[in-house]
Amino acid sequence: MEGTNRSGDAAAPELQGTAIPGSTRLGWIGTGVMGSAMCSHLVAKGYDVTVTNRTPAKANELLELGARWAATPRDVAATSDLIFSMVSLPSDVREVLLGEDGALKSASPGSIVIDMTTSEPSLAREVARRAFDRGVAALDAPVSGGDVGAKKAALSIMIGGPQSSVDFAMPCFEAMGTTIVRHGDHGAGQHAKLVNQILIASTMVAMSEGLLYAYRQGLDLELVLASVSTGAAGSWALSNLAPRIVAGDFAPGFFVDHLVKDLGIALDEAAQAGLELPGLALANELYVALQAHGGGNDGTQALVRAVASLSGQPWPPAPVTEGT
Repeated sequence: MEGTNRSGDAAAPELQGTAIPGSTRLGWIGTGVMGSAMCSHLVAKGYDVTVTNRTPAKANELLELGARWAATPRDVAATSDLIFSMVSLPSDVREVLLGEDGALKSASPGSIVIDMTTSEPSLAREVARRAFDRGVAALDAPVSGGDVGAKKAALSIMIGGPQSSVDFAMPCFEAMGTTIVRHGDHGAGQHAKLVNQILIASTMVAMSEGLLYAYRQGLDLELVLASVSTGAAGSWALSNLAPRIVAGDFAPGFFVDHLVKDLGIALDEAAQAGLELPGLALANELYVALQAHGGGNDGTQALVRAVASLSGQPWPPAPVTEGT
């Protein structure tokens, strides 16, 4: 199948069969907190995997598991049938896929480039068009589930692009996630992920407010979580991030800097669609304030600090004594 689809995006060559360990060669670009865990599952499945990262030391664990090192994304793509990227920013996606040493400079016709970064829908479509010019297929496949989901191979994977490419890469997606949904043409996966981030944004504000309220009323925070996490207020964030807040653990499973990037993209896309999203705007304002006060490298659960500061309350708080 050649040409363009109804949305004007480049269509991918038809592919037959599925990826096979020991036969299909994989490339992986980006071995940070998420990327390293995700890629490790592919290595464990027996795939021949070549990796690269801006900081080589961050690939050491994968190399010890059996992956091979390449100096640049271009070198990764030269020996890969499926080329995955999991980096930080849209500018990084542009560099590792479209730059002078980017993957598309050497990707072979019939290969597939799969960007799993949360990025701009318009960039996903641009990558697809540029890939098509080389006879290469492309998918945007951002994920949700954080470091916990990445380590447990329990991610939700949201995909945009041709069904034939999704089918071919499905065994790899299944090695990393448990919920795998194709949402439409190129860019649709990114739009679905932005829905996820919009939902997360307001949830994080509410969770921070609830815990702050519980503290000021003198409640045991762990007992409160035991009560509310399995009721109507339950959520992934409440089960996985609220305990970290209570413990004062702000280590990043997902960086504040990265969420600020995502929320900015979502606000831009909403504006282009003529939408006013006040909850998203508020969450973005609070996260930007947290970032401005040095919290960019903290985990997203550190939002509680920004919320608590509005009431003059430090976090983690001192124990509440009777009569406070």
